[in-house]
Amino acid sequence: MGNKTASKNRFFLLLPVLLFLLSSCHSKQQYLWKPGEDMPKEQIKVGIIHPNEITEISGYDYAHYVGTIHMQQELGLRDTQILRKTNVFEDDSSAVENAMRDCITEGANIIIAASWGYMNSCEKLAAEFPGVIFAHGTGYKFNSTNFTNYSGRLYQARYLSGIVAGMKTKTNKIGFVAAMGKENSEVSSGINAFALGVEKVNPAARIYVKVTYSWFDPLGEAEAAQALIASGCDVITEHCNTPTPQITAEKAGVWGIGFNSDMRKDAPNAVLCSVVLNWGVYYTHLVRSVIDGSFTSVPYFGGIADGMVDITPLAEFAESGTAEAIAKERRRMVYEGFNVFDGAIKTNEGGIIGKEGTTLDDSEIISGINWYYRTVEEIQK
Repeated sequence: MGNKTASKNRFFLLLPVLLFLLSSCHSKQQYLWKPGEDMPKEQIKVGIIHPNEITEISGYDYAHYVGTIHMQQELGLRDTQILRKTNVFEDDSSAVENAMRDCITEGANIIIAASWGYMNSCEKLAAEFPGVIFAHGTGYKFNSTNFTNYSGRLYQARYLSGIVAGMKTKTNKIGFVAAMGKENSEVSSGINAFALGVEKVNPAARIYVKVTYSWFDPLGEAEAAQALIASGCDVITEHCNTPTPQITAEKAGVWGIGFNSDMRKDAPNAVLCSVVLNWGVYYTHLVRSVIDGSFTSVPYFGGIADGMVDITPLAEFAESGTAEAIAKERRRMVYEGFNVFDGAIKTNEGGIIGKEGTTLDDSEIISGINWYYRTVEEIQK
């Protein structure tokens, strides 16, 4: 009799726990995304995957962080609705998948994968978790339901920054510290657009590229900038994750153009302007579309017109007339259909890309620009 009573007591003690677990399982089902259906704002949970620690020196990660904070504030999400994983290195696919799975286990119904190397993991897990939306930054893969990609028309801002550099250089040698070479369209499209902007105002100038083969390598970035400066470059720009090239330029007494965040704070006496992506524009659009049921997996490619990309205000030591030249080209982009990669474009190997009267389509800009413009040279040593 005593055993039966004890068993009953244990059952009633455990009952609240069992009910809680059943309730939790049921509520997670309710939070799954379904195509075309609204999702109450309070049920949104966003998992965000970053490749590095979030500090101001990691410009790329910090810019995405600022974008997600903007989204959270715009939409009124609680801190508990944001899950963040940092130092998830791209070359460790198991770590990437585990970080995403952890977010899903914690209730995430949106995964923001904020780096190029997360693309294949997103593709795999999107098929496994059809009730979770996967948004991959800067890649090109997507599916027809719950996996999309997003980026900015970075090349538009690069073109404008090229005008700034082309008007400032005195040696007609401009250096570009690149995380990757022409095998990576995200980087090479920006280099080529920058070169086209330089040429618009200074046909005699040439662009010299030094590749670090790492998105985050402060020492390698400094060495690359030093090599470019030693070869005569008097303006240094970059596509990498830290302000090191700008700091190096300032120490050497030359000019710079930053990337990811406003790098005037890092090198105030060198930075002419910075190329920035306002990730908050997309993140707000993404989460709002889930809330109102309008989400589709069509890739997002925002530009100057919708505020996704831009350059920061010019330094007072920019060349006279630069602001007017920038304003003219900006008007062409926003109002006159100018898309930078228009017409027949000559490569540095003698080829021709595109043809007169046309412009490169988005898919080619995102994944098919594996060449350098005719005024660009990659430095090997």
